[in-house]
Amino acid sequence: MSGFKGFSPKDEHEEFKLYVNTDEVSKLIKSYKKIKKYQKSSIHEITKLSGKETSVDRLIEEYGIDSEAIE
Repeated sequence: MSGFKGFSPKDEHEEFKLYVNTDEVSKLIKSYKKIKKYQKSSIHEITKLSGKETSVDRLIEEYGIDSEAIE
């Protein structure tokens, strides 16, 4: 676990600590990279063009698209 120290957005004088499990973050990054690699593959393009639902489409349906991430 690593701790981050930062300031609250409401009041710049209040400090808070955020503890992040680096193992979990590493797992998330690994799965994100795997999904992105699959999205760039020709197999994904073929299944997308054939009209079949891909695993990426299911994830988007389940969690939606963050409008802030697109900007």
